[in-house]
Amino acid sequence: MRNYILEESNWKALKGNRPEVVVLPWGATEAHNYHMPYGTDNYIAGRLAAECARLAAGRGVNISVLPVVPFGVNTGQPDILLDLNLNPSTQFMILKDLLTVLDRQSIRKFVLLNTHGGNDFKQQIRELNLLFPQMLLMQCNWFKMPGFEHFFEDLGEHAGEVETSLMLHLFPELVRPLEEAGAGKAKKFRVKALNQGWAWAEREWSKVTEDTGIGNPARATAEKGERFFRYLTEKIADFLVEVAEADVEDLYE
Repeated sequence: MRNYILEESNWKALKGNRPEVVVLPWGATEAHNYHMPYGTDNYIAGRLAAECARLAAGRGVNISVLPVVPFGVNTGQPDILLDLNLNPSTQFMILKDLLTVLDRQSIRKFVLLNTHGGNDFKQQIRELNLLFPQMLLMQCNWFKMPGFEHFFEDLGEHAGEVETSLMLHLFPELVRPLEEAGAGKAKKFRVKALNQGWAWAEREWSKVTEDTGIGNPARATAEKGERFFRYLTEKIADFLVEVAEADVEDLYE
């Protein structure tokens, strides 16, 4: 039993043992090229959150990981079969309800561990900060962490070398042979500013990629995934320890 995983814990273990930090892993259910499952983001979210919490707990942090939310924002993929969508407004309502519970139980530190690029909780957090001013609300996007170039040749974006390597390490039984995967080629906008990042429009996924991937998984290996997973979990665990030690009333220097 891992008492830092809420689903596995029980009332005897938790009674009178309020966590310092609560982590909510949030994924998505969507196609990941031809070789990986629709639940890729959720599988990674659960394993990543559990290992980060284990490391943080080993350093004295009283932490609790909530069940993975398995649906994310997929508004750009309405025509891809069974790519399931939660609107950002729906995500806000889910967060509001969950934070209401944590707030009334005097839990003050909350981390959204996001594993899906279509999710962006920044605006929800801005609004929720006004409703829960005593809480420190944060999101952590592992896919925006620096250092990918030290592990991979093709950084890609979706279902490419990075995610495939992680899945080959964590859940190899769910990954089909790489020769079955598409090459993950993606079209770019004709409008230059939209490719440069200082202007933005949502991509129509099925017009951008034929196989739903963006990034070539051909060079993915379990060994790369293992090294990268260790790097991710150590970095995020460091973050969680810092969060646990932080004074919510004295965050700035």
